[in-house]
Amino acid sequence: MLRHWRSRFGITAPHVAVRTHVPWHWRVMAVVGIITVALVLAGWVYDSGRRFAGFDRSASEAEIGALRDKVARLEKETARLRAVANASGANLQIEKTTRDQLTRQVKNLEEENTRLKENLAVFDNLAKGGSKGESINVSRLRVEPDGMPGHYRYRLLVSRQGEQAGEEFRGKLQFYLTVLQAGGSSAMIILPRQDDPDAGRFAISFRSFRTIEGRFQIAPEAKIKRVEVRLVQGNAVKASQSITF
Repeated sequence: MLRHWRSRFGITAPHVAVRTHVPWHWRVMAVVGIITVALVLAGWVYDSGRRFAGFDRSASEAEIGALRDKVARLEKETARLRAVANASGANLQIEKTTRDQLTRQVKNLEEENTRLKENLAVFDNLAKGGSKGESINVSRLRVEPDGMPGHYRYRLLVSRQGEQAGEEFRGKLQFYLTVLQAGGSSAMIILPRQDDPDAGRFAISFRSFRTIEGRFQIAPEAKIKRVEVRLVQGNAVKASQSITF
């Protein structure tokens, strides 16, 4: 105990340092200032190193700005060209629609012209005919596909000469179709079929002449090779015509 008390006094006693008291907020500000200066110095050293290595930040920013301006100009040009392309596409669609309409009109006019020529030929035959006997004819037979597989449309001209030409003729049409089936074998199809509930659509009536138009349907895989149409009254065949494909 004595040594302990003696060590606290005299030459061996602990030294005491007296410092000026600094408030804590000044200490915080001093630390923040030192950190700020260190960051500024670090940034300056970093930029100096990049410039020394050949990379200038200001030049890169200028290049990036130029590229952005170029991209903006290209986007505007692309939008303009897209608008021009859309307008051109609309004009092409209008032209195509107009061309299709004109094509249909020309086709209709050609068909009408054909009908008129057929009617004129019939009138010529009627004008030349002076026989007392009755003569019934089927002519101008045409059979064409009607869009979908197995669907066909037909057109033909029936005429009547003689003393009874002014009277009404009533009969029906019968179609004899020679077709090639999917397996390669030939078959005969007679229209209207016996069990056809719509057989009445093949009935016709006329006086001097008439253009007959209609449609019929067969199996989609079958191909027509020959068509014969018969004009029947009762059980008698009055006239017929055939075409081969």
